[in-house]
Amino acid sequence: MLQGMANPLEIQCTACGRVALARADPVYQDFKKVAEAFVCTACGHRYPSRADTPFVATAGRPKVFTEADKPVAAQVFKADERRHSCAWCRHFIINPFNQRCGLSNREVEATDVCDRFAAQAEPSDGQPEQTAADTPPDRLDTLFDKKPQSGD
Repeated sequence: MLQGMANPLEIQCTACGRVALARADPVYQDFKKVAEAFVCTACGHRYPSRADTPFVATAGRPKVFTEADKPVAAQVFKADERRHSCAWCRHFIINPFNQRCGLSNREVEATDVCDRFAAQAEPSDGQPEQTAADTPPDRLDTLFDKKPQSGD
């Protein structure tokens, strides 16, 4: 056993007088577990409940580290470098098969960085949303002689 740290199931047995481990045995009544009895593993003496079992007082965990020992969160990017990768670029084109740069037409990854980065346009709250009246007619409608539907 480790000196200074008591196991949570370590008891000072009243029958044999030794410090030993206790085994928790379930107590059943009508196929339902109703309690736990503890048995000394050194001599086999049975204690009817947790309250009657002479557990050894735990000394608590030793304080090995302090708050000063905790690592500082690493700052990988400077504030002006954040969101400066292809994933946040307006030229980043995603399709089901690959990801490409709209400027160079090369296959890129979302985490790539280039000198021609341009931030995506943020949707502003001041602009009204586009309605059905603002949308141009569908070219297929003109092919099939359908007139665009007006707001009924």
